[in-house]
Amino acid sequence: MNTESLRPVMVVTPTKSVGIAVLLAIFFGPLGMLYATVLGGIVMLIVSMLVALVTLGFGLFLTWPICVVWAAIATNAYNKRIMSRLTNP
Repeated sequence: MNTESLRPVMVVTPTKSVGIAVLLAIFFGPLGMLYATVLGGIVMLIVSMLVALVTLGFGLFLTWPICVVWAAIATNAYNKRIMSRLTNP
């Protein structure tokens, strides 16, 4: 058997920046959440559109900060998941 075929494989997965996730969510709301969590961004996009229609846009003062917090939490959870894979393969 060839020893070259037994080399270990290293997969590098970059972490996401919580600061960038928060800034994107501040400036772009639910669209900015797509950096942190795609499913969360889609959910908040739908919720924000419905709330904006019902409240004539004033409900975005409630949903926009939720997007920012959710983006920070989701990015932090993603980074922890990546780091746990490194320590516990």
